[in-house]
Amino acid sequence: MPASATPTRRVTNVDALASATPSARARSRWARTWPLLIAIVATVGLVVLSIFTGVADITAAEGQGGEFLWITRIPRTVALILAGASMAMAGLVMQLMTQNRFVEPTTVGTTEWAGLGLLLTYVAMPMPPLIVRMLIAIVFAFVGTIIFFVFLRRVTLKSSLIVPIVGIMFGAVISAVSTFLALQFNLLQTLGGWFMGRFTGVEIGRYEPLWIVLFVAVTVLIVADRFTVAGLGKDIATNVGLNYERVVLLGVGLVSLTTGVVTVVIGSLPFLGLIVPNLVSMIRGDDLRSNLPWVFLTGIWIVTVCDLVGRTIIMPFEVPISLVLGVVGSAVFIFMLLRARRASVR
Repeated sequence: MPASATPTRRVTNVDALASATPSARARSRWARTWPLLIAIVATVGLVVLSIFTGVADITAAEGQGGEFLWITRIPRTVALILAGASMAMAGLVMQLMTQNRFVEPTTVGTTEWAGLGLLLTYVAMPMPPLIVRMLIAIVFAFVGTIIFFVFLRRVTLKSSLIVPIVGIMFGAVISAVSTFLALQFNLLQTLGGWFMGRFTGVEIGRYEPLWIVLFVAVTVLIVADRFTVAGLGKDIATNVGLNYERVVLLGVGLVSLTTGVVTVVIGSLPFLGLIVPNLVSMIRGDDLRSNLPWVFLTGIWIVTVCDLVGRTIIMPFEVPISLVLGVVGSAVFIFMLLRARRASVR
């Protein structure tokens, strides 16, 4: 009898474990889902606040409030969402490709190369079409980013902290060349307008090219696992059968496409791709696929809040969002540098 009782007890325990596994999995899935749901609700609240913030009263029964809502407020808010999410994503991809947390389009010269391409387009063509400006900006951003990647491979740097400093110096050289050409061809004011990121002039018919970055976001989501493996280094990626060079080229191409489109339509959004991925990685780790929704949402939060500050701080005038982002981003950048330095000393 004892011999038969033992198997019965074992079967009961296995059945209990099997019956508990689905519920445990459900609880684990819900624990991962509910914070994201709350974050989405918070994002919707910020979007609504952005739509109803401004000098013009879009709720007025009389006047052109309704037309103003559809002509400028909603397009501006959509542009905030697309630009914030895409530039945050571009920073995350670039940090994985370079294995450096201090790298993003505005700290390696990608944005400056896109601006140089725009400037040369205006030098060659007085009134270039939007598609031509975008294509030239994307090509120059791609070339400049590739040059920086080649430099990182050829030169051995003792500290990862030096990489963004070298990138900022590299971008400063390109910016100086652009300024010189702008002075020669009387395009200095136009050049300043490009690098002064702002959403003031966004209206229906002028923001639609930003929908291109939605395609980039979907592509990154599809190949997220490959980017994650490539972020472990060339040797590991090659050992698991990944074509490292092809993945890096794809990543640089997607980052250049995003930077070129956002630069043409909005302008420069400094340090956004630096702040967001690091904040998310500190909390959630380095898995690109699971971090992407949080990177998108955090990018939207930061851009929308900075835009709201710029719209209200000296109302009825506006402070360009690049100025607000520059102040916040530079403070976070310095904090991260000091934090990394303290960690290396320990």
